[in-house]
Amino acid sequence: MLTRLHIKNFKRFDDVEIELGKTVVLIGPNNAGKTTALQALALWEQGIKCWLYKRPHQNSLNGATINRRDLTATPVPTANLLWRDLQTEQPICFQISVAGVTHGKNWSCSLQFDYANEESFYCYPQPSTETQQSIPLEAANVRVAFLPPMSGLASVEPKWEQGRIHVLIGEGQTAQVLRNLCYQIYEDSEPSKWTRLTENIKQFFGITLLPPSYISERGEITMAYQEMGGLQLDLSSSGRGLQQTLLLLAHLYSNPKTILLLDEPDAHLEILRQRQIYHSLTEIAQQQGSQIIAASHSEVILNEAAERDIVMAFVGKPHRIEGRISQVIKSLTDLGFDQYYQAELKGWVLYLEGPSDLAILQAFAKTLGHPAAQLLESPFKHYVAINLPQRAREHFFGLREAKPDLVGVALFDRLDKILPENSPLVEMMWQRREIENYLCQEEVLLAYARYDFYDDLFDKGEAKYREEVMHETINDVTIALNTLGKPEPWSHDIKASDDFLKPLFERYFKKLGLPENLMHKTNYHFLAGLVSKEQIDAEVTKKLETIVAVAKKAKPREDN
Repeated sequence: MLTRLHIKNFKRFDDVEIELGKTVVLIGPNNAGKTTALQALALWEQGIKCWLYKRPHQNSLNGATINRRDLTATPVPTANLLWRDLQTEQPICFQISVAGVTHGKNWSCSLQFDYANEESFYCYPQPSTETQQSIPLEAANVRVAFLPPMSGLASVEPKWEQGRIHVLIGEGQTAQVLRNLCYQIYEDSEPSKWTRLTENIKQFFGITLLPPSYISERGEITMAYQEMGGLQLDLSSSGRGLQQTLLLLAHLYSNPKTILLLDEPDAHLEILRQRQIYHSLTEIAQQQGSQIIAASHSEVILNEAAERDIVMAFVGKPHRIEGRISQVIKSLTDLGFDQYYQAELKGWVLYLEGPSDLAILQAFAKTLGHPAAQLLESPFKHYVAINLPQRAREHFFGLREAKPDLVGVALFDRLDKILPENSPLVEMMWQRREIENYLCQEEVLLAYARYDFYDDLFDKGEAKYREEVMHETINDVTIALNTLGKPEPWSHDIKASDDFLKPLFERYFKKLGLPENLMHKTNYHFLAGLVSKEQIDAEVTKKLETIVAVAKKAKPREDN
């Protein structure tokens, strides 16, 4: 059984270590490196076989040459695509190390790969001690089988030799090999394999697999199945879920005592079937003496594996998860790669209600000449559309699956609850109802009336008139609020954006004979720029200082 995989400078990985066990699930979003890890393990096995074939005397000083066309599980058009950032110049090499336990004996085997040219590269074993063999016997006996998801089913399938089957599988052309795998099992010297395979499929889908036939005249393999009503159909008539399940089971039965690398075994399977197939795969693998390492981004597989198997999260740097499943699910389902990238790049995240809140903070910081002004120019921000702290927490701790040292600050409208303390996510709320309350001042509104934001909107000579209209409108809305029993316009308790500013500007522009929708909530940050330094409440400064303090704790990624 393999227990550890260590990869350096291979494809997207710089230096990662992956814990392995009897059944391992690599979980993570698309393009996170799960398939790359499987390919690394397959390449390690291929490197060992190549070395033992070309350099049977293990003390040879020359590396064994591997042609990129021989890479069945890792097909690439040029060899340099195997190197991280395409860096192939000396002394850059990539290394793949594997540790395992066989018959109670611990062993490890490390291979180094050096670039030769676009078509080939060299493979060298790296002994862990001076007395140890470069390639332990236990490592030499390891068998690895890589299987990508089902890609459909060809209407005609020639009979392939075993080597060609491996090549087609590595290229993802599983549509070309399903009947061949079934034919191998049917022709196997152990007939119980075919019996168990047909029983499994009948249990899952209620159909009976008919024995595959080899038509020598055409060099083709044909295969059919029988439905419960007795109707016989060609295998190509079956659904993609049945084909995916048959591919997985045929692969398992064809490769006993093997390290099975399954790329997205849940593909094409509905939720209930995913759970059922996962349990069957692990059970059959145990019976076959095989080890499963599967890459997936299924919540169902994650939850099932978390209860009994090893789960490695490819969210940020690959790491084992034990507990925190809900946060990992959040990472997989709601957070895109751009979120992880920004978390790595900035090291801290800012949570606000919306873009207008950020614009108002930016204006306040600029007026105050506060250090936060620079931080707020291009922060990693996430908007919580509704004033629910839990939304920010779920997002934040989901990101921390990728970047455990991420820090953050969240600023909410006033809440009727106490926010937690001593958390990597610093949570704050305004003492007034919302951020708009801090720019809701009569002097600011009159300044807006005098100020010419749009040269083509107002006549500059009418500034005094507009100011009078604004003053009159403020009085009108104030009277209306009193009539409705709502707080005064300058109260800390009024919802300034909806209950005061919105009706105020609608009435103001109507009196000016202009469209009533010229000032939306999203434009209230214009008012923030009119608040003088002396008019900005001390609480705003405290909030900005907290943002600066959190940002100083950030540990952004440093690109070399």
